[in-house]
Amino acid sequence: MADVINYIGRNVKIGKNVRIWHFVYIGDNTEIGDNVKIGSLTHIDYNVKIGSNTKIEGLVYIPPLTVIGEGVFIGPRVTLTNDPYPMSERLVGVVVEDNAVLCAGAIVKAGVRIGRNSVVGMGSVVTKDVPPNVVVYGVPAKQIYSRRVYDEKRLNWVKGLTVDTP
Repeated sequence: MADVINYIGRNVKIGKNVRIWHFVYIGDNTEIGDNVKIGSLTHIDYNVKIGSNTKIEGLVYIPPLTVIGEGVFIGPRVTLTNDPYPMSERLVGVVVEDNAVLCAGAIVKAGVRIGRNSVVGMGSVVTKDVPPNVVVYGVPAKQIYSRRVYDEKRLNWVKGLTVDTP
């Protein structure tokens, strides 16, 4: 079996119990909190901050200047951006607040803030800030219900009571 090759840049701070899977790139001056899991083929660019207890699935792109809170889940193939007018020299990061969920294939525009406890549905394109405690879905993403309703639907799904998905 071949050795797994990851790239970890200069001045990277990695917390305790961090798990990094195959072929991950972590750019210079990035900070990663404790108990973070990073999936294969993920690219985390420079000057990124990731809070503790966050899970990042594979094939995710996290650009420079991004700030991710604690307890965040980022699904596979999520793309965050940092240049609203490519290719400009002025960049702005995305902020993902604590306990937010970004489902598979979501794309988030540069400068957007995803509020605490909010959920971005799979395949959504987020072009505006997302308030706390809501679920957004679609292209462009729009609020469809509250996080409380999402949590109820999720609990029913886990119990096998419904097949309704967000």
